[in-house]
Amino acid sequence: MVPCPHIFDPAEKYISLVIPAYNEEHRLPGALDETLNYLQQRAANDKTFTYEVIIVDYGSTDGTKRVAFEFVKRFSVDNVRVILLGKKHGKGEAIRKGMLHSRGELLLMFDADGATRVDDLEKLENQINAVAKKGQQLEDSTGRDSTIRISDVPAAAFGSQKMVPQFPDERFPYRGSLAAGSGIRDTQCGFKMFTRSAARKLFLNIRLKRSIMSIFNQLEYILLSLLLLEAFFSWSIL
Repeated sequence: MVPCPHIFDPAEKYISLVIPAYNEEHRLPGALDETLNYLQQRAANDKTFTYEVIIVDYGSTDGTKRVAFEFVKRFSVDNVRVILLGKKHGKGEAIRKGMLHSRGELLLMFDADGATRVDDLEKLENQINAVAKKGQQLEDSTGRDSTIRISDVPAAAFGSQKMVPQFPDERFPYRGSLAAGSGIRDTQCGFKMFTRSAARKLFLNIRLKRSIMSIFNQLEYILLSLLLLEAFFSWSIL
């Protein structure tokens, strides 16, 4: 039996990639090959880099489940896991379930349509790392003997096609960007990264099953006091 981790468990991997999939028999193999080749290369170059890919099938009627389990066999259940949901669940619940049962310090959601390059995750990762580093520098300057782990910073980073202004230096310089009036302009992009702390706050408080748009309503982030970041890149319209 494969253990089922929970978001409240300590992180066991550096990053988890959550891929919701519905009838993606034909596009999923290419997306997974590209993703796992990238992750394996990073792991080979950096022994501290650990990862997992979580495919959440939410009621597919084609061969998506078969394809997903083929990748489990190829790359091991430690690196690739599959969550199967029933037909009554939508994409929003698929993402929520994947996030709640992930093991990473960082959690990335992205679609299997190939619209975004997987290595673009580094732009989101760098945004969150910069915020964590700035927080650590402030801790050090005040003489506090503490270490800020990236998983403990309540931050979310969005991929976007549009530039927005940066905000002034503070311990976490992007807090309140929505309240300041700029906001995250491309909230519906399917390429988002969360720290483990942010995922706990957000996905445990969401009860909507189907609407992915309402899940990423900006108001959720304001109410839950997450640090909002944005990275910019282009992707294919498929």
